[in-house]
Order: sequence, then structure tokens, then C-alpha cells
Amino acid sequence: MHVLLFDDPAIRPHLLPFTFTRPVAALRCGILTLAEKWQRRLGAAQVGYLTEPYLQAKFPAGDTQGPALVINGAVCADELLAEQVLALQPGEALFCEELLVAAHLADATQVAELIQEGFQRTREVAEPVTVIRQPWHLFLYNGAEIRRDFALLTRGRQSEPVGDAHTIVYAPENVFIEPGVKIRAAILNAENGPIYLGKNSQVHEGAIISGPLALCEGSHINAGAKMRGDNTVGPFSKVGGEVGNSIILGYSNKGHDGYLGNSVIGEWCNLGADTNTSNLKNNYAPVKIWSHAAGRFVNTGQQFCGLMMGDHSKCGINTMFNTGTVVGVAANVFGAGFPRTFIPSFSWGGAAGFETFKLPKAAEVAERVMARRQLEFDQTEQDLLRHVYELTVKDRVWERSGPPAAERGVEL
Repeated sequence: MHVLLFDDPAIRPHLLPFTFTRPVAALRCGILTLAEKWQRRLGAAQVGYLTEPYLQAKFPAGDTQGPALVINGAVCADELLAEQVLALQPGEALFCEELLVAAHLADATQVAELIQEGFQRTREVAEPVTVIRQPWHLFLYNGAEIRRDFALLTRGRQSEPVGDAHTIVYAPENVFIEPGVKIRAAILNAENGPIYLGKNSQVHEGAIISGPLALCEGSHINAGAKMRGDNTVGPFSKVGGEVGNSIILGYSNKGHDGYLGNSVIGEWCNLGADTNTSNLKNNYAPVKIWSHAAGRFVNTGQQFCGLMMGDHSKCGINTMFNTGTVVGVAANVFGAGFPRTFIPSFSWGGAAGFETFKLPKAAEVAERVMARRQLEFDQTEQDLLRHVYELTVKDRVWERSGPPAAERGVEL
């Protein structure tokens, strides 16, 4: 049976800038993406995505003929929930209060009409579900999702040995090492949560790691890094300095000293040496961040909230990000002082002001960066980036006159 993960139209806009470049289910929280959680829990050979038309070339729906399980891509799978979804009969839907969680369709070609018109409630979830509704939910739920994914991925399997006499391990039963991992003279403390080291990842000399932590395939924790817990380093990334309760989605680098806390960093990003994020206001008040959906700053209700950076964005050395900063897609931030707390997509500049990072130049950088990972900036990627550039014109207020203060990225 086909498994189709749909973008809930009431949720997806609130997860920008990350959903400018991916479906909701392609977000990573814990060790796995939301889609990977469902694929493994349901035993599906593959999953398809029902998302924005401009994203479908990169994230296809696949075969939509015949019966299908249609699942809300913002919902995190767990064992009990997966059992309830598999138990659905054709024509039945599963809800969590007013939220459509999943439905079993006899004919998947009807999915667009059914989602648009709504389903008749037939079943209720046995327990409340974890739903990623806002960007800060990613780091807020990350520790719990690492624990859940760790149990799923390691059940019935044997970890590779540490294999280094100079590495110190606390609570080794909570450490799982995939094949090809290299560790040198590090400290792994899994007393407060599991540590998962993905295939061909590396932990370099002097790194201090506290669980929960997920280091995904091919990624590096650099020498002397301090990983404070509830962290995910997505595939083929490099991280150094001090990091706490943060997610790097993948293919990104924070290679040097500097603090990253309560933050989410997209793919193909780079944080220059000694970049620091503030995650706590001086007055300890709840943090407000820019909402693309609302077009204004919104209250997160969180005392701790750092940097939300979209795909392909970069910052120079010694960049200082204020509490609750949102950076869009393909922005380039540099210079002294604190830049504004909302930096639109395709921005070029810093505290002194911004201009537009023109699409040809941004595409040139993306092509160069992806080539470093032996990946092609192909026509699909080019078209996607062009579409995001056009979608975000309205955010670059310097391209028009007289913007209100809130639209200039000033918290009111």
C-alpha cells in the first residue's frame, strides 16, 4: 500500500522558512526526518509527498494509483500511533481532536478532494500525538524524539565498539555506534540520554558529548567541541564550538568556536568562525520571532529561542545573532553589530543594512557549495531556488518604499 505524507495547509506556512525548500515531513526532529519515522514504523518501501507544486519535482508523490494511507506530514510517528494507522479500514480517518492525522483511501487519486473537503471523523487517537506546528517545536521536541528514534533504530541490533583506548564513555548501554564511525580521545556521556553515531561519522579529539545526541551519516564533531545535549547534527555536516538543544538539518557547517543554542539550521548553511547566537533575553521575557504566515513578530511562549536559518544561508566571522532571529533562504549576513531579527530570503548585508542577493549570484554560490559534497545543482534545484526567490520578493522591503517598522524586521 502507498504511503502519502501531506502538507497540512493550516501548519505548513507557520514552518517557513524551512518549508520554502521542503515538505513538512522532510523536516528532521530527533535522528530521523518525520517521513523516515513513518516509513520505518509502517514498514513502507518508500513514501510519497503531497506538497506545493514547485516542490514536487524534488519530493515526488510517486504512484498514486490504488489504495493509500494518507498521513499528516507534521505528525511524529510512534509505535502506538503507527499501529492505529495500520488498523484503519478503507474510508476511515484518524483524528487528534480537530487535527486529521491519517486516513485510509481506497482510491488515492481522490486525495486532493478529500483533504480539501474534509473527512468524517471515524476514530480518535489513543494518546495525544506530537505535532510540529512551529519552527521552535523542532528543538523543543528534539530530545524526546532522539530517545524515540534511538529505540527504533537500535532494537535488536549490536553496536560497534568504541575502538579507542583514550575515549571515555559513561553509560555505554545508551551509546550506539554504526559501522565506519571513528572516535578519538573524546568524552561520551550518555547518562542523561542516548548518543547515536551514524554511519561513517567522526568524533574528533577532545570533543565532549552529552546525550541525547544524534550525529547522522558522514558528519563530524570537531576537535574540542562541547555538545550540551538534545542536539541533532544532520547528515554530512560539521560542527564545532558549543552547541545546546539545536538541530542542523544536514549538509551544513558550524565548524568553529562560538555558541549555538535552541536553534534550527537548514541545509547548505555555513556559520563563520566565532558566530554566536543569543537564546535568552536579558529580561528573561518570552522570545518573539518573525512569522512568515502572520507577517509580524509572534510570541513563542519560550524563554529560550535562538536562530532559525533557512537553507543556503551563510554568515561571516564574528556574526552576532540576537535572540529569536529568523533568517530566510539564501541570505548572506556579515559585518559588525547585531543584524535585524528578521532577515528576508536573498538578503545581502548586516547591521548596516541590506540589499538583494541577486538570484544568479545566489545560484552560483549554491552550485559551488553543493559541488563540495559531489552533488549537482541541477535544473530541479535551480527551479526550486528561483521559485523561492519570486515567492519572497514581498519580504525584501528595501525593494519598495516606506515599509512599516514591523516589516523592516524591527520587533515592536
